[in-house]
Amino acid sequence: MATLNPALENRLIVGAGTSADAWRTDAALAAVALTDCAQLVGSATRVVIVAPHPDDEVLACGGLLQQLAAMRMPLLIVAVTDGEASHPGSSTWTRSRLQAARPDETMAALAVLGIDDVPVTRLALPDGSVAAREAELARTLASLIAAGDLLLTTWRHDGHPDHEATARACAAAASACGAALVEAPIWGWHWSRPGDAAMPLDDARRLMLDDATLARKRAALACFESQLVSDDASGHDAILTRNTLERLLNPFEMYFT
Repeated sequence: MATLNPALENRLIVGAGTSADAWRTDAALAAVALTDCAQLVGSATRVVIVAPHPDDEVLACGGLLQQLAAMRMPLLIVAVTDGEASHPGSSTWTRSRLQAARPDETMAALAVLGIDDVPVTRLALPDGSVAAREAELARTLASLIAAGDLLLTTWRHDGHPDHEATARACAAAASACGAALVEAPIWGWHWSRPGDAAMPLDDARRLMLDDATLARKRAALACFESQLVSDDASGHDAILTRNTLERLLNPFEMYFT
């Protein structure tokens, strides 16, 4: 990874964030090199998607997952947490309800993508506290992967503590096992903005998605009901707002290699 600038010190996920239109008109983003599925995978014999929360596997790489399935690449999804802490203080979306509902939402989304036969390993680490179990997570991942694998996870500077801890654990496991690692921004699109050079675009690659692939990704994201509706009980807005989804439903996915 290239050296990152001081903008990383302010990676807060607050407010509406940078608009999708601002990113779509950014010349630096448009200049990011293109890749295809085969180039991104390289010599890997299996791709392991490590998702900090249910929905991250679709937000980060819902298009890539479809392309990998089409090329019959062996896949494994590792769900680090069950996402039970997304609605603090809610009497509607309680921790126990979320712990049951969010993994089911993932399975529904995978079915929409046509890959519901992909194995999913759930680690059930505590949502919101992955950093406290980071070394344990790295050891667990190392026991699940091999030298021929490609790990794909969230960006190590994404702004969400669980995303960052998961990426660090993936980096440690990949290094220990000789596996490759690719990271994808999710919340980085929110707090970063065009021109701040916070995201390492020199190390980035854009994977283009055709209309049908993007439509299936959009339909898959609609399965995450718990994240898409506002919560009257706590007064909180939806976790995945319209602006958040627009930023992540571009006709490409971006990966840091």
